[in-house]
Amino acid sequence: MEFTANEVKQLVQKHYLLGVEVAPLQGYDEFNYRITDTSGRKFILKITGEEKQYSFLDAQLRILDHLTVTDVAWKFQQILRNKNRQELTPVFKDGKQYYVRILTWLDGECWATVPLKTKELYLDLGHFLGETDEAMREFQHDALHRHYTWDISTAADANKLLHHIPDPEKRRLAGYFLLAFETEVLPVLQDLRHACIHGDANDYNVLVQHGRVSGLIDLGDMVYTALVNNVAIACTYAMFNAADPLQAAAWVIEGYHQAFPLTEQEVDLIYYLIAGRLCISVTQSAYQASQGSSNSHHFVTEKDAWQLLNALIQINPLRAADTFRKACGMASLINKEDDYSQLLRERKAVIGRNLSISYRKPLKIVKGALQYLYDDKGDTYVDCVNNPSHVGHCHPVVVKAMQRQIATLNTNSRYLSDHLVAYAKELLSTLPPNLAVVYFTNSGSEANDLAIRMSRHFTGRKEVMVLDHAYHGTSTVAMEMSPYKFDGKGGFGQMPYIHKAVSPDLYRGEFRYDDPQAGEKYAADVAQILERNPGKIAAFICETLLGVGGQIPLPDNYLTQVYQYIRAAGGVCIADEVQVGFGRVGEKFWGFELQQVQPDIVVLGKPIGNGHPLAAVVVTREIADAFDNGMEYFNTFGGNPVSMVAGRAVLEVIRSEQMQQHALETGNYLMAGLRSLMEKHRIISDVRGFGLFIGAEMVKDHVTMEPAVDEINAVVEKMKERGFLLSTDGPLHNVLKIKPPMVFNKQNATDLVRHLDEVLTAINN
Repeated sequence: MEFTANEVKQLVQKHYLLGVEVAPLQGYDEFNYRITDTSGRKFILKITGEEKQYSFLDAQLRILDHLTVTDVAWKFQQILRNKNRQELTPVFKDGKQYYVRILTWLDGECWATVPLKTKELYLDLGHFLGETDEAMREFQHDALHRHYTWDISTAADANKLLHHIPDPEKRRLAGYFLLAFETEVLPVLQDLRHACIHGDANDYNVLVQHGRVSGLIDLGDMVYTALVNNVAIACTYAMFNAADPLQAAAWVIEGYHQAFPLTEQEVDLIYYLIAGRLCISVTQSAYQASQGSSNSHHFVTEKDAWQLLNALIQINPLRAADTFRKACGMASLINKEDDYSQLLRERKAVIGRNLSISYRKPLKIVKGALQYLYDDKGDTYVDCVNNPSHVGHCHPVVVKAMQRQIATLNTNSRYLSDHLVAYAKELLSTLPPNLAVVYFTNSGSEANDLAIRMSRHFTGRKEVMVLDHAYHGTSTVAMEMSPYKFDGKGGFGQMPYIHKAVSPDLYRGEFRYDDPQAGEKYAADVAQILERNPGKIAAFICETLLGVGGQIPLPDNYLTQVYQYIRAAGGVCIADEVQVGFGRVGEKFWGFELQQVQPDIVVLGKPIGNGHPLAAVVVTREIADAFDNGMEYFNTFGGNPVSMVAGRAVLEVIRSEQMQQHALETGNYLMAGLRSLMEKHRIISDVRGFGLFIGAEMVKDHVTMEPAVDEINAVVEKMKERGFLLSTDGPLHNVLKIKPPMVFNKQNATDLVRHLDEVLTAINN
């Protein structure tokens, strides 16, 4: 219950014998008032309820006493005793006891409102905190050995409040950094130096006057914790709204290290400690909002904290650690001169040489963070092409689910498992009712292999129809039905039992975008193959958007007509959703739904486990019953508990974070941006796709359609240099492939389009 200004005036008169004017101030969990006596002296009066123990209030007073004989004494408040020479004054209101204390007023402007912050000011902040920690290193008080919400060392506790963050993107971002804190900080936390620290050098507690730090107020967050937390907290708030947040933090660290040297281990953790502090802040704000708080102090830094978290994830942690090390004069962590020649030699010696590497200058990626990848040179890349990491690299929900399960049990499917059945049910609930039985495998290649085996068993036939330029995997059977491989360099040629239907390409094919009957006309080629091979075709298989074939959406009514032909001829219809499914296309959850068809078999892979080796074949009950012919089907790892938990977590994330809708909106936004470039740069001749499955074809000439292979390769390399990882696809290798993790956002899309515009402008000039 708040005290009125008049009540405060009376208790000051009674207990301190002072006549004062009173002005209420905002506070997080105490009542604060500025009081001014008749001579013009200003003080701050604090009233604390019983929820804060007397011993903790005593600790705050003892530290002020301790600092009075140090070089930083004049930057801290002094205690005004009451008429009985007591530092704390007990008062009562409505049957509840409170404690009053009065401290001298420190002049200065809050750091948050200082319009121009110079390098010297950042250095001074760090130096002052270093001096303070040096002065406090011998201070001890039992009350400061406490478990405290705002102590960075307890940041992992913020996981319990994540669900209060309503925005999925923000919740995911905070969850990622809390996962990183648990991974990078918690294992070494007890090895760090510990001390009693101020614990809250935030932008409203740090005072500035004449371009220098003039004071530090509010001892309510004092705690015994890892010493480095103090400078990490100061860095956090010093980075707010800075033109170069990383440089701002480096200056604070440099100043601190000059006054009170840090260890290399401490410096290397500061990036994660800053993130931990921000996660505490945003989860606390979310929690207070959920409780209906009207206290503006609960939300005063919320906007800045989210902005900094978004900036932080775009900074390679290795770059941050290296920058902070250099600020302290320590050895660098990054070897820019390493060209990986030794690693490449070792790779060639022990790894098959036809396992290709992307880009002319290879990348060594050491860490992933949602839609970002970090290399060992300190650079950050927006991942625009890694579709297996469907819900984002190291998505915290998926990672934690897998961690829990692998620490509990992982075994084969010969034992009963709730996870196996539960996941199968959840997966089937996303599919048409005719698809009723699931077989789990470890890869899309293996799943395609099994799908063909089942179709051959069901029909009693061997021959398979595929689309030209298709790719279905690396197993022997999958390679046999992948023209992209068997017709390519080193390929073994087309097997007599494999039939190629023409690729329904609306840009390069015989029937184009302007033909409303293109789907039916392309489907006629399938009918002709069936006529030439009566009673032979076991299955027709195609991706429901063509990936390696050129990022090509199928023409309207194409699969509707093809499936009719195949079924009339006694064949099975297989939808390869390995690259397409799980909401990527935005408008629908599955690619085949865009064609309004129901396959007999659906093959799933890549995104199903967010990069974990998991895949599935989903079939009708008739096909499953026929396959159950007495020969056991057993897959050692297919359906193992860890894989099932991974799959369930991915489905949960897609649902809870509305990723399908996100893919629709972000994909449409990105394609609009790319089409605007097509009007400006004639090298882009076609932009196509659905959701976050997008292709942009590049040609030298719109009439001849000569593929711009050299140019597109140059674009990919230049975009990599700018921090965007792209790739090419298509039979002519001239289609820019864009299939990012589903967490790729509109800002990423805006940045991608802007940089692509600049690259194309430079190439054209």
